[in-house]
Amino acid sequence: MKGFNLKLIVHILGLLLLFNALFMGIATLCSYFMDDGVVKGMLTALTINIVAGGLAMGLTLNRRKEIKKREGYLIVVCGWLIMVIFGMLPFIFTDSVSSISDALFETMSGYTATGATIMDNIEALPKSIVLWRSLTHWMGGMGIIVLAIAILPLLGIGGMQLFSAEAPVLGGDKLHPRISDTAKRLWLIYVGLTAVNALLLSLSGMSIFDAVNHAMSTMSSGGFSTKDTSLAYWNDTPQIQYITVLFMFLAGSNFVLLYYALKGKFRRVFIDTEFRWYAGFISAFVLIVTASLMKNGAYTMADPSVWMSLEQSFRHALFQVVAVITTTGLVTSDFTAWSPFVTMLFFGLMFLGGSTGSTSGGVKVMRHLILIKNGFLEFKRALHPNAILMVRLNKVTIEQSIVYNVLAFFILYMILFIIGAGVFSVLGLDFITSIGVSATSLGNIGPGLGAFDPSSTFANLPALGKWWCALLMLIGRLELFTVLILFTPYYWRKR
Repeated sequence: MKGFNLKLIVHILGLLLLFNALFMGIATLCSYFMDDGVVKGMLTALTINIVAGGLAMGLTLNRRKEIKKREGYLIVVCGWLIMVIFGMLPFIFTDSVSSISDALFETMSGYTATGATIMDNIEALPKSIVLWRSLTHWMGGMGIIVLAIAILPLLGIGGMQLFSAEAPVLGGDKLHPRISDTAKRLWLIYVGLTAVNALLLSLSGMSIFDAVNHAMSTMSSGGFSTKDTSLAYWNDTPQIQYITVLFMFLAGSNFVLLYYALKGKFRRVFIDTEFRWYAGFISAFVLIVTASLMKNGAYTMADPSVWMSLEQSFRHALFQVVAVITTTGLVTSDFTAWSPFVTMLFFGLMFLGGSTGSTSGGVKVMRHLILIKNGFLEFKRALHPNAILMVRLNKVTIEQSIVYNVLAFFILYMILFIIGAGVFSVLGLDFITSIGVSATSLGNIGPGLGAFDPSSTFANLPALGKWWCALLMLIGRLELFTVLILFTPYYWRKR
């Protein structure tokens, strides 16, 4: 660890643990006021977080305050790991899980906003644990480090290296020259939309507790629900599902564009190439799935009325397409039971992802656009080898280094997906289940295929499989490079 500012690293990790304690305190208060029987376990977990965070910060007050790029990567990865490790404690001390493997899986799935769960009976869990699951989503959705750098300048620490390591935006858009002000604006939008979402859900018939939890899960592009059947619990209340679709769509949009929209600059939104393709992809796939459901009569038997069956087919198609593309993971129906064609289509959607600068996981629409445009340019380059042909988005030339970055990202993503599926097959999972679990873990999506389809939990996944899932979730959430660079020898080579 020579050449690293260890005191600074420990100091920031302590700060993150205090953030953990802040939100854990909310869950502890919920346990106390709702008298769910686990307040002692919640208090124990909260105390450990406070003590550990306080000691880490207190013992490193005398530190050098400059964050270098190499330290930024290490802080981000260690920050997420330390939050997950200490975030496991409420599950362990309240006996809500049966093993460390289950606690790790559930907590990592929460912070990475994946939404896969090992909980078979969520409605029997203590309310504070249900709330804690949603809070881990909400913290991880926008990014723990983005929250940290909003106040790092108050400690005399610059946060640019952390922001670029945890949330690399291809376009480099910022709302303010100061990175801390950008982070604050992002969080204000995030908090505001979560509050509006919760209000609309509660007015539509959800209890306040359910509404708050689902609002946090939706805006984080997470997937944890308060019900065993997820949003299918409210299949008789279409309004709730349409509201959730709207906010899943917003969460999967670039938050910079949402900022412009809130300021009334709608033209900036609609001329954005990525946003138009993002909305276009959703529209096209919803029409395809709706047509397939109507053709196969998936909802005709439930309601012989043509218009009612059309509405149900459209609503479930819309909900599931948006949920998978935005990597939210909430479900209204088991899409793998609709038809083999639809199942294959949704498997492909697991590799799409939302917009850059959103809370979504996955490859992201922007990267796909760059790959497609660069692919077509290769035909022109073959005909005109001496011509200088550059990829352009939003009438701006994309630097060749970014194109190379996107190509490397996609290749690494597919290699990790294949390796991930290979490991699951070695652990005894069948082919369909293996590729489904690998895709959903790496893309932070939630539901998988085969034995772990949208109607199932991951409780029966082997213990080693849960640890492997957790690693894939972390790598996918931090956009591959941030984690993988730590495994390269030149990263640790002393400069």
